[in-house]
Amino acid sequence: MAYVYDEQNIFAKILRGEIPSNPVLETEHSLAFNDINPQAPVHVLVIPKGPYVCYDHFALEASDAEIVDFTRTVGRICKMLGVQADAAGDGCRLIANAGAHGVQEVPHLHVHILGGRMLGRMLAPAK
Repeated sequence: MAYVYDEQNIFAKILRGEIPSNPVLETEHSLAFNDINPQAPVHVLVIPKGPYVCYDHFALEASDAEIVDFTRTVGRICKMLGVQADAAGDGCRLIANAGAHGVQEVPHLHVHILGGRMLGRMLAPAK
């Protein structure tokens, strides 16, 4: 089954300049911007500029240059905002939802970088 990219998703519209965003960093292949509904003191979204539905789609079909740029952009954002997990920062959570079971709401790969406070466990134990 092929990935189906929706050119009318909100992130595609942001990339085309149809919807404004609050950019934190833009590179050749990636855009990082503040989330409009932050769930932590630091809540930045990083998206590739290419039409990738989710992380597995990106990992399988993006060019090496896109993958390196995206990965480095995530690292740069963590360092810029002081949420890296080294001696200078307390760490963060990276979330990339994929598909229906992953509760992906926008069909364009995006990584949430959340930090600036203790976030607690990600998932409750199965019952």
